Amino acid sequence: MNSKQIIPLLMISTAFIVSCENNKTTSENPFLTAYDTPFGVPPFDKINIEHFKPALETGMQQHEAEIAAIVDNAEAPTFENTILTLENAGELLSRVNTVLSNLNSANTNDSIQAIVKEMAPVLSAHQDNIRLNEQLFSRVKTLWDSKEALGLNPEQLKLLEDNYKGFVRGGANLQGADKDKLRKINEELAILSVEFNQNLLAETNAYELVIEQESNLAGLPEGLVAAAAETAKERGKDGKWVFTLSNPSVMPFLQYADNRDLRKQIWEAYKNRGDKNNTHDNKEILVNIANLRLQRANLLGYPTHAHYVLEEAMAENPDNVYQLLNDLWRPALAKAQTEAADIKQEIAATGQSFIPAPYDWRYYTEKIRQQRYALNEDEIKPYFSLKQVREGAFNVANRLYGLTFHALDDVPVYHPEVEVYEVFDADGSHLGILYADFFPRQSKRVGAWMTSYRKQKTADGERVAPVVSIVCNFTKPVGDKPALLTFEEASTLFHEFGHALHGLLSNVTYESLSGTSVSRDFVELPSQIMENWAADPAVLKLYAHHYETGEPIPDELIAKLERAGTFDQGFATVEYLAASLLDMDYHTLTTAITGGATAFESASMAKYGLIDEIIPRYRSTYFQHIFSGGYSAGYYSYIWAEVLDSDAFAAFKAKSLFDKETAASFRKNVLERGGTEKPAVLYRAFRGTDPNPAHLMKKRGLD
Repeated sequence: MNSKQIIPLLMISTAFIVSCENNKTTSENPFLTAYDTPFGVPPFDKINIEHFKPALETGMQQHEAEIAAIVDNAEAPTFENTILTLENAGELLSRVNTVLSNLNSANTNDSIQAIVKEMAPVLSAHQDNIRLNEQLFSRVKTLWDSKEALGLNPEQLKLLEDNYKGFVRGGANLQGADKDKLRKINEELAILSVEFNQNLLAETNAYELVIEQESNLAGLPEGLVAAAAETAKERGKDGKWVFTLSNPSVMPFLQYADNRDLRKQIWEAYKNRGDKNNTHDNKEILVNIANLRLQRANLLGYPTHAHYVLEEAMAENPDNVYQLLNDLWRPALAKAQTEAADIKQEIAATGQSFIPAPYDWRYYTEKIRQQRYALNEDEIKPYFSLKQVREGAFNVANRLYGLTFHALDDVPVYHPEVEVYEVFDADGSHLGILYADFFPRQSKRVGAWMTSYRKQKTADGERVAPVVSIVCNFTKPVGDKPALLTFEEASTLFHEFGHALHGLLSNVTYESLSGTSVSRDFVELPSQIMENWAADPAVLKLYAHHYETGEPIPDELIAKLERAGTFDQGFATVEYLAASLLDMDYHTLTTAITGGATAFESASMAKYGLIDEIIPRYRSTYFQHIFSGGYSAGYYSYIWAEVLDSDAFAAFKAKSLFDKETAASFRKNVLERGGTEKPAVLYRAFRGTDPNPAHLMKKRGLD
């Protein structure tokens, strides 16, 4: 089933949102005509809330008519009159839903959320009407059964395969009442996923830690204090300081605040999002999601939801995932236990006597980091202004692939903070458009992601250029200072930019196979490999320049970063693996959960021996990746892809950081190919062999 037929309203990798004003007046619906904008980007300045529902309804009507035309075609099915026509169907519906779902993630409001909730079951039913259309599936199956005789090229064959499997995995082989059961399950899942996401956003926005006494700011960096003062002013609390649950606020507070009681207070709010037995509680919702996914998997002939998901992934099955996670868990947990012992020693050295809690880890780890490496985040941040980091990512893309980026100011945007760039290939030709949205706000969900407004394809022999976006939640500018990023935030920018390159450099025929349309455990390779350049000493010299003096980061500071490179990696790896194992445990169930989410999570973590000082990176009630995104039975993908990216970067290091031949091979065999071939085949075409996990173990200090 191609991407235009399966149209989720909420997916982790499809996120964005338009700033829609309810009081706009419009005479025409801008979705119903071709976009009259530079480069054909969405006309954000003309889109109003009232346009979405009628445009979605019109889009569904057009899609139904297009499907009916395929089914009613009296001619025998061919690739052109069935698969290609199916690929091109639903263009309007896809266009409208892309804008709505992206707006719902990056700049939402009550009206958008209401439309999303109302239309989720309607769109689910529309999708099922296509998946379960017997006459349509019959035509696709006829072609699949005779594929060897069709004379298709490899990309056409892959499109046929994906369509056939999409129908089968969508229930096309079910009979009678089972089809009705599937429809009901899909409808319920669509509604529950929306509710989970909306509850999490409400919980995140509802909390604020208001500090009135300056003494309670002890230990906090000057920039963080200034940002908290600005947040307080924005919220009508002049003269106070407000800290929120956005990462640029809560995480440094936990890292630096001397006041342990306040660290505990904000930590409890952070870890209990969706778990407060209030109107935004997610416990019952997520259990229902997990149980419904199991029911659907069984209905489709799979023992678990994980088996269903992983059938189309590089990992292939749950056993392979568990093997990787468990192989890493043992050395990571051992290292985390050593780190926990160090924290206990640090507490004792200060003359205190208490058992460290999760809200102590970052605080005492920072103390130990400063002692061992003389490395202070405030010493680093002046070299990582957002502008310099962004230009650094652009510079790496230029040196690797010859790309250049020109800022545009005449293109509609969905929020004033959004930046837009035209991207040119090495020969000066237009490659695509890049949107960048960097700062947190209450209308944006937490995290960072890449999305597409228009995916690359080939039409009438011409390449249709993509329009992609990266959306983040970085530290905002304060006063007359620019946005100064942590090194982790700088790495995140490179990461999301890597996803953007995957979309921008795509060069395939069919939209449903382009760009990031690959398995979850392969899609993180192009993003994570870019993080390696972000941290390389030679690259740091190129982009990490002091925001005031312009001086490049000094060698001694780079040396400190390198020496501290594997510091606290036990914690970082364990909290990630714990979340990955929790995800897999939810989705390898063979019987329904009956004891509730809290008991399930506790039992899962006890089984692996997770130490009390660490919790999973995402607890169940705010595990957005797996309950309202596209990563169910797939959160392991980041570490799976890290095996790939560590090995792939080693190929560059064996020659040079910007080796043209290696870069050309990575572009040709990975970035340009999208989902036109199995990921393992694409990787071997680039590397000449399967990846060696030793590079990952070394990078994380687990070797």
